[in-house]
Amino acid sequence: MSKLYYPAVFHEAEPDEKGYWVEFPDLPGCLTQGETLEEAAEMAEDALGTWFAPNSLEPAQEFPKPSNPSDIKLQGRDFVLMVKYDGVEWAKRYNNKAVKKTLTIPAWLNDLADKNNINYSQTLQDALIKKLGI
Repeated sequence: MSKLYYPAVFHEAEPDEKGYWVEFPDLPGCLTQGETLEEAAEMAEDALGTWFAPNSLEPAQEFPKPSNPSDIKLQGRDFVLMVKYDGVEWAKRYNNKAVKKTLTIPAWLNDLADKNNINYSQTLQDALIKKLGI
């Protein structure tokens, strides 16, 4: 999965209150709020990430199909914004814990890498990022 875009309905708070509350019609229970439009939009990205994150890197994971924004029924001053979820970026930001890996390489390659002060961890990360196309 690379990126997903879902319509979010932004509801303006009551006149005596401040801010917006946000819901995703396609994702039950995916709600958030913000005191300003900018904050509500940022919180909407976070809410979307929290909703998807537990299984977002599973290649075969099926997610609900996003609605067409023009099909969403709005009331009053409500409006729709498309919100992006990027599983790789979410994982980088919130799941960046180092994991120890043991690997085997030929002795000659190990000797050559040691002589050139190669950082094995960084080299493996760079190679995996390139291999995965991320």
